[in-house]
Amino acid sequence: MDSDILVSHARTAAITQGATGYLGIDLAALGRNYRKLVSMLAPVCAGAVVKADAYGLGAEQVAKALYAQGCRHFFVAQFVEAVRLRPMLAQDAQIFVLNGLQPGNEIACADMNIVPVLNSLAQWQQWSAAARALKRCLPAVLQFDTGMSRLGFPPEERADLATALRNGANIEGLFIMSHLASADETDGEQNSDQLAEMSCIAEEFPGFDVSFANSGGVFLGKAYHGVLARPGIALYGGAPTAATVNPMEPVVSLDAAVIQTRCVSPGTKVGYGGAHVAQREMRLATIAAGYADGLPRSLSDRGAVYYKGTRLPIVGRVSMDSITVDMSALPEGALTLGSLVEVLGPHQTLEDIARDADTISYEFLTGLGDRYHRQYR
Repeated sequence: MDSDILVSHARTAAITQGATGYLGIDLAALGRNYRKLVSMLAPVCAGAVVKADAYGLGAEQVAKALYAQGCRHFFVAQFVEAVRLRPMLAQDAQIFVLNGLQPGNEIACADMNIVPVLNSLAQWQQWSAAARALKRCLPAVLQFDTGMSRLGFPPEERADLATALRNGANIEGLFIMSHLASADETDGEQNSDQLAEMSCIAEEFPGFDVSFANSGGVFLGKAYHGVLARPGIALYGGAPTAATVNPMEPVVSLDAAVIQTRCVSPGTKVGYGGAHVAQREMRLATIAAGYADGLPRSLSDRGAVYYKGTRLPIVGRVSMDSITVDMSALPEGALTLGSLVEVLGPHQTLEDIARDADTISYEFLTGLGDRYHRQYR
């Protein structure tokens, strides 16, 4: 059956359940994005960052689709995410917790075959204590701060860590890693600074493989790749670098339904606070999605949706559950109750709407609410 027919059937079923928004996730496009990155990285391995519920798209469905493409390294941020994901993947899939563990989670982590990323001596000591309690060696990844001042062993802890490793600790370091802070800026000076620091760390800790590249890092060249890259936003169709044409295929689409239409005369106030005042006769449509659904309030009087390629500007303030758009450019009767408008799609990319909202694609994507009916293709 044609995929468009399947989508139509899914929407018909969703309407009977009260859905007014439709979030499309193209798993085939996701797979093609992964294969593109794999080809760019070869012979380096490509993992996948599936934290924040796979950037809001559904970690279970996304991880299974990527596993089918050959991905075996999955990165989440919090231990609770790993606990949810572990039963969904075969045991040959490794799940890494980027933030490491809070005290008390160590034994459960070991029992579930989940690997923590250790960021400090305190986390190292907790993980080592768990290894002693279990009377076995436990795997871990060692993350170093190379200039972002967020996570990772700081420079002043590296000597103590090296001593612990020399003393035959009961922790097996799988590889060392760091995170690039400005990888989306291909000519950013911070990239080379971090690379130089990572090279020094690799010399201080010989024998360890290196994981360094995130999505943007893949496009910085082989020097940044290490042995395992960790792409995230690029998998989901977001632009991995700024100021260049996005090489990734769109994965996400979003349509929302019209609740009501009306015609207003000049001088009519629109939305909360009367923030928008009609300067002419306008035909308006109210759409069933608002900031509770991930459309930021910052889109007020500046963003837009589309209908069959026609831009419909947002007028007035974005409400919790709705937005109002100017549909005057459309023929009368084009939009009626239940009509669908494009929020994300062929006429408006993640970067487009994120720019209008004065944010980034990551924040927009991860903020999409759970009231949309999800359609996996």
